[in-house]
Amino acid sequence: MMNTTVFDDEKNVPAVRNLDELVAQLHRVFAHDKVNVEYVKALLAAYKSDPNDWKQYAKFDEFRYTRNLVDSGNGKFNLIAICWGESHGSGIHDHSNADCFVKILDGTLKETMYDWPKQEVDGSSTDGDKRGDTRRQHRPMTAKESRVYTMDSVTYINDSMGLHRVENPSHSDKAVSLHLYCPPFEFCQTFDERTGLRRPAKVTFWSKYGQRTPYGTGELNECSEVRSAAGSTVAVGDVQRALSS
Repeated sequence: MMNTTVFDDEKNVPAVRNLDELVAQLHRVFAHDKVNVEYVKALLAAYKSDPNDWKQYAKFDEFRYTRNLVDSGNGKFNLIAICWGESHGSGIHDHSNADCFVKILDGTLKETMYDWPKQEVDGSSTDGDKRGDTRRQHRPMTAKESRVYTMDSVTYINDSMGLHRVENPSHSDKAVSLHLYCPPFEFCQTFDERTGLRRPAKVTFWSKYGQRTPYGTGELNECSEVRSAAGSTVAVGDVQRALSS
């Protein structure tokens, strides 16, 4: 988790008039090795969402949410616009030991929190985030808390706080959120809610800097979910494997 050193007064953040100014301020903050989480949250909150700033990054897909790179943060962080169609949602996932900040740019998002899965190994309970013996009795995961966020809300999560799923609860309206990940990561873990089983997932970009990524490198977001004909939710990767089998 990040520590405090400079830019540490969250009550004294500069005015942020547009997205470009926000990106410039984030570059200043993350130029240092230690960053105050509360200051970054306050900086994100200081920017009031304006579609004219981010509409070039708002790329939607009919079937799943999209991840659209806004800024690469000189390797220190990624700033990503995630676009959620009606009823789109992520799977339960971790953040690869990164810090994750989220600001709602448009619409409403629901976050559901989960503990790391606990499983039985040789009759004793063990935290699911520990690697080791695979002879386990898998257990369903239980949601422990849900929150709903509206435009300009800011939230934060890291792996010590648990796992989460994010979804657009609206059946009629889209949503857009701005995510900052520090450090950037290419892989995370997704979790089966029925068993707690994990699998690695590669995270990809639907677009970069407002331009569509080449076909075959950005079209699949392994953390996404789609609705089956029966109305249940399944991971996109599972759907793709089923269709190709």
